[in-house]
Amino acid sequence: MISTSWADFEVKCQQSLETEDRFTRMLDELRRDREEQTRKWEEQNRKWEEQKQEDRRKEDKWNQRFDEMHKEIMAQAVKHERSIGALGSRWGLQSERAFRDALAAILEGSFGVQVINVNEFDDRGEVFGHPDRVEIDVIIKNGLMIICELKSSVDKSAMYTFERKARFYEKRRGRKANRLMVISPMIDDRAREVGDKLGIEMYFDSVDAPT
Repeated sequence: MISTSWADFEVKCQQSLETEDRFTRMLDELRRDREEQTRKWEEQNRKWEEQKQEDRRKEDKWNQRFDEMHKEIMAQAVKHERSIGALGSRWGLQSERAFRDALAAILEGSFGVQVINVNEFDDRGEVFGHPDRVEIDVIIKNGLMIICELKSSVDKSAMYTFERKARFYEKRRGRKANRLMVISPMIDDRAREVGDKLGIEMYFDSVDAPT
């Protein structure tokens, strides 16, 4: 009995050792797998970090180039804006003068009136709030004096300005105008409201004006 029990014990010990060896091998394999996985993750993280740094370098380079392009574009825009602005100012003044002269010629030719362009200096700043030259058109017919504004377009501010110019001229001449008249193909709604309030006649075409 003792011999059999010892034999069984040896068998069990051997089995236990074999089990322990298998467990140890499994742990070693798991450890190696974990180390390998960790190495792969570290390698992947390193690549990701390198890629992020490369992306940042590219982004910084692009942002720098974009800033340079933006500065170049803005510089060109300012240059062209100044050129166009200067050209537009000259063209605006010339076209406005051409419109006024053409309209005056139509009035004189069609209705036999005299259109006088008056240009006087307002030393007290009654019209513009500071000393400046005041230009206005006056129609004379059969002793009547009609102060008029011949413009390609009239807004609310221009309507008020015309009324001040008319009062300035009346004061200088010591005579009240028989009529105040604005002739323009473009009179906006707010300007028409002001004109109605100030008693200014408004016409969209020279042939509509009842002179």
